[in-house]
Amino acid sequence: MNWRNLLALATLCVCVQPALCQDKTEKKEAAAKAEVLEIGRGKVVITKPESWKTVPPGMMIDNEFRFPAEGDGAARITISQAGGGLEANIARWIGQFEGATKENTKVEKKEVDKTIAHIVEIEGTFKESKGPNAPIKKQENYKMLSAILEQKDGSLIFVKSTGPKDTIAKMREDFIKMIDGLKNK
Repeated sequence: MNWRNLLALATLCVCVQPALCQDKTEKKEAAAKAEVLEIGRGKVVITKPESWKTVPPGMMIDNEFRFPAEGDGAARITISQAGGGLEANIARWIGQFEGATKENTKVEKKEVDKTIAHIVEIEGTFKESKGPNAPIKKQENYKMLSAILEQKDGSLIFVKSTGPKDTIAKMREDFIKMIDGLKNK
C-alpha cells in the first residue's frame, strides 16, 4: 500500500469516527431525556414519554404531566393510587361525561409483566371540576384515555389523561407504549 492510499484511509477513519461518536452521543442524550418513574409505591416502573411536561401534582395526585408542553388544548395526565375498586372508578369516570354509558365506553383488558392493565376510553362533553364544591365547566369534544393497573396485591394504580379528542389522539400511541412497557419490581 502506498502513502497516498494510507493517507486516504486515515482521512476516511478520521471523518467517519466523529460521526459514529456523535450518533452514539445523541442516542445517550435521548435515553437520558426519557424519564423513568417508579409508581404505585415503587412497585411499578414506567418510562414517561419525552413529549409530556412534568408539572406540580394536584391534590391526591402522585405525578402530573401536560401534553403538549405549551399552548392551548393541552391534555392533563395524572398518576395516582386510590381505593374504590375497578368498576366503581370506571363508573365514576363515565359519570364525568355527559351522555356516556357503560355501553359506549371502551374497556380493553390485557396483561403486561404480571400486571392487569384495563385501558378505558370515554368520549363526549367532559364535566370538569377542580374539587367537590367547585363549579363544573363543560368541555365539549373531550376524551379520557386511562389505564387502571391492577396489582397482584389488589392495589390499583390509575394513569389518567383527559383533554380535547384531537390532543388525546396525538398522544395515544405514546400512552399505550408506556403502559405496554411497564415493569414490575
